[in-house]
Amino acid sequence: MMQQKENTVFVGNKPVMNYVLAVVTQFNNGAEQVAIKARGKAISRAVDTAEIALNRFLEGVTKKEIITSTEVIDTEAGKTNVSSIEIILASAK
Repeated sequence: MMQQKENTVFVGNKPVMNYVLAVVTQFNNGAEQVAIKARGKAISRAVDTAEIALNRFLEGVTKKEIITSTEVIDTEAGKTNVSSIEIILASAK
């Protein structure tokens, strides 16, 4: 099985603990880094996911990088700018 270079958890509208579990599971399965991505209103949930995972569940894992950007998406009312965030957690192995 080929190892993915980057494991990604996309944060949406589910409860935060669902995403925390997904992140923790990726690290437990040997991932060296996991990216948590979210757009718009889900950004605060992505931040919560990273903080809870780091503070309660993951030892030896740190925030490696935080990338913010704006994505242009098409809606019924035309084009809209949506903020997005990517939080990269990496194990210190």
